[in-house]
Amino acid sequence: MATRAAALLFFRRRAAAAAAAATKPQQPRAAGLTTAARHDAVDSGGGGRCGEGSKNRWVELPPFAPLDANAAARAISGGGGGGGGGGGAGSDATAVRWVRRCCPNLPASLVQKLFRQRKVKKNFVNADTSSTDASPEQLRLRRVSAKDELVPGDILFLPVNIQESSIPEKTKKFGNGKERDFLRSLEIHKDKAIIVINKPPGMAVQGGVGIKNSLDILAPMFEDNSSDVPRLVHRLDRDCSGVLVLGRTQLSTSIMHAIFREKTADALADGTQQVLQRKYVALVIGRPRHPKGLLSAPLAKVVLDDGKSERLTVRAGSNTASVQDALTEYRVIESCAEGYTWLELFPRTGRKHQLRVHCAEVLGTPIVGDYKYGRQAHQNWTPLPIPRTIDAEMLKKRKLPFGLAQGGGSIAEEEPQLHLHCKQMILPDISTALQRLQSSDTNHDFADLEKLSFVAPLPLHMRLSWEILKAVSK
Repeated sequence: MATRAAALLFFRRRAAAAAAAATKPQQPRAAGLTTAARHDAVDSGGGGRCGEGSKNRWVELPPFAPLDANAAARAISGGGGGGGGGGGAGSDATAVRWVRRCCPNLPASLVQKLFRQRKVKKNFVNADTSSTDASPEQLRLRRVSAKDELVPGDILFLPVNIQESSIPEKTKKFGNGKERDFLRSLEIHKDKAIIVINKPPGMAVQGGVGIKNSLDILAPMFEDNSSDVPRLVHRLDRDCSGVLVLGRTQLSTSIMHAIFREKTADALADGTQQVLQRKYVALVIGRPRHPKGLLSAPLAKVVLDDGKSERLTVRAGSNTASVQDALTEYRVIESCAEGYTWLELFPRTGRKHQLRVHCAEVLGTPIVGDYKYGRQAHQNWTPLPIPRTIDAEMLKKRKLPFGLAQGGGSIAEEEPQLHLHCKQMILPDISTALQRLQSSDTNHDFADLEKLSFVAPLPLHMRLSWEILKAVSK
């Protein structure tokens, strides 16, 4: 380690000297990166000497310092000490992951292209040479592959022309002020690590066939003049609404991903729910047999008769890889007239369509507006009349940006919208946790880490259904 540190110091001093001797002015620096001194072009064998006569320039990334997201998530979830250091499956130990972490503004496709074209280099020092004997010939840049493992202190170099991509293309094309204002009006919370929004029903979280606008594409609009693009931490179905979390940096996103995985693993291991909690509200057709309970029903994906469409179904007693254990806690809020019931749902695991399948197939009470898992219950659907006492403002329909609409969709409509809403989420203060992880203290203690609670009001169609059922019950 002493040899490596000394060699790196020599490398940087020589680089500074070369930069000072250069006659051309330096190009602007990309956010979070430094422009390295001039280096000779790397030959076909993958090596290149540091020299002052070279015409090539490189962008120098910060020295590799791994942080294990899985270990950090376990420490945060358990509230104990440690976590975050070293490598591991959840760290940025590969070259491509480190580039993505240091350059979140670069499209993933461009990063992969740089590796394919052998344009990503790494500092190389001959380990047999002492720090005092190190010479320019022994301080070289060599090509690095995407999956090459890095060790602490490794420095990667990218072509200087990547600075042209410092502003994401996705950000450049959004110039509609009304659309930006609408998205930002959805924000519930914003700190250095995360953004929490109240996702409206009908807005897709991820792009796909026939989807023009989705949150993963629109995410840059949540930021001002930032090269970092918010990333999805988890997902909500397109027609589901409520609390949705985005990470503002790649590191915070990785740790939040790991916390969501830890939540599922802990629930399956001992049935407990710790640092992450979610509460959904749903209106279902019918009444559960018990006022509360814990549903444990594994889910499996099946292909429908058309050979193209897929859905999930309860598949008990199978140990195949396609089957995933799923746990849901539920509680009846209120049983209403006309055979409807308001439920609180607490997913202990985070499986796709888990709540919808558990309500339809386990409880036998499909969610209102769920035509995928409750189609039969909607075949004889009869809308309820709108009471005269309903505020006229709740009945107005208006268009929103991105092709969304507000109004309609209640149980008074022929085709009601999905009545499933993530009302509350409780999670650790990731911003404070990151500050501690990135401090010089090696023993990180999270025992006193605050838990943040985020609440999203019900969407208009569910509020209207609530008022209708309350009026009918009188």
